[in-house]
Amino acid sequence: MPVQTIVLTVLLGVLLAYGVLLYNGLVSLKHNVRRAWANIDVLLKQRHDELPKLVEVCRQYMRHEQDTLARVTEARASVFAANQRNDVAGVGAGESALRAGLGQLYAVAENYPELKADDQFRHLRDRVTTLENSIADRREYYNEAVTLNNIRIETFPDVLVARWFGFGPHTLLEFGAEEKRDVDLGALFS
Repeated sequence: MPVQTIVLTVLLGVLLAYGVLLYNGLVSLKHNVRRAWANIDVLLKQRHDELPKLVEVCRQYMRHEQDTLARVTEARASVFAANQRNDVAGVGAGESALRAGLGQLYAVAENYPELKADDQFRHLRDRVTTLENSIADRREYYNEAVTLNNIRIETFPDVLVARWFGFGPHTLLEFGAEEKRDVDLGALFS
């Protein structure tokens, strides 16, 4: 066999192996994004199940705070609907509204000493707070997986394999501007 044929065969083999490695790396990143979202999804569902209990306990004490309770309920429904549609941006917007509503709910609860002393309220508040912290941690992990994926599918030579096999970008889970703003304590307690 001529040397040129051997060199060409080895070169094609190396290129094929490199292409396979690129493809497998992109598949791994795609599944990391899905796994990261699944982790968030589990926590969102757990919190989704806890919030009606929290609202009901608060409703028993807070007869005059129906607007606050309604905002939390509406925001919860918004997050759930966006999650069902796989709308990451919608989940982010709904999360912002939900977190604002929960902050207001907790602030209003300060005006009800018997509610603050209620064991069920404290347990549910602590459970929701723990889930909120876990969601924030998982959001960071998800956004890191999305960023790694999006960088890889835009860099050469990965971009060639990504386009050839239809790997696309994913959306970061971002919360609204009000989530990043300092809390106006005067407004919360007025």
